[in-house]
Amino acid sequence: MKPKVIVLDLDGTLLNSKKQISKRNMLALQKVKAEGIPVIFATARPPRAVNYGDIHLFSFGTVVFYNGGLFRCDVTNREIHHSIAKELVASIFDYCLSVDPEANISVEVKDKWITYKSLDYREMMKTTTNPIITSKEKLKGYDCTKILLTDWNHFEHLVTKFGDQVTIISTDDGKLIQIMSLKASKENAVTYLIESQGYKMSDVMCFGDDFNDLGLFQACGISIAMGNAIQELKETATEITETNDNDGVAILLERVLGISQKS
Repeated sequence: MKPKVIVLDLDGTLLNSKKQISKRNMLALQKVKAEGIPVIFATARPPRAVNYGDIHLFSFGTVVFYNGGLFRCDVTNREIHHSIAKELVASIFDYCLSVDPEANISVEVKDKWITYKSLDYREMMKTTTNPIITSKEKLKGYDCTKILLTDWNHFEHLVTKFGDQVTIISTDDGKLIQIMSLKASKENAVTYLIESQGYKMSDVMCFGDDFNDLGLFQACGISIAMGNAIQELKETATEITETNDNDGVAILLERVLGISQKS
């Protein structure tokens, strides 16, 4: 079935292990655009982290940031921002430090990344910059788009304590815990965006690889798991394609849309 809308995760899906969009995937995106099929990029990344040289994702479609915590709808002319209230941020922060006084906690406030510890986060977070440093008290005073915990081994305790108040997911092989508003999810953001254009979730083909794609897979008409995806996603998927390093997105789109690498 030819999809009416395509939703693409970035890391582990459209991007290869070098965090690049391959030539073949780029050609597939160009063909999708030429077909007039709307594209939504749904990522855990913040706005500052979706620049790929001369490749501009916004020229292909809409970008959903922070797993649905922040996005803009051009149809309704609204920016949607789902944040965690500062009072709850403070409670989560205090709890994490009570469990592990050395916890690596940082927060995202729209497009600002902030922490209280002077550490080199670049390797653990796979980024080229470090967060802004501030005091613990100031950090707890923000309404946050996302709370991040790196290399923290108490995921289940956190879910038991706060799972009814925020969305908590573990990604990157358990090395990263992401905490967001209950309203923030890829599936909620995609639903809002496509319904504003007159589409239904059954019209959507989505691609993904990790736990933050699971709700989207359950909501979309067609779900494509990457060959490198977690097992839970593969079990939910309509189909499994090749890995992100073997152009899995392009291979599937070429077949479904009837396009070739040379066309």
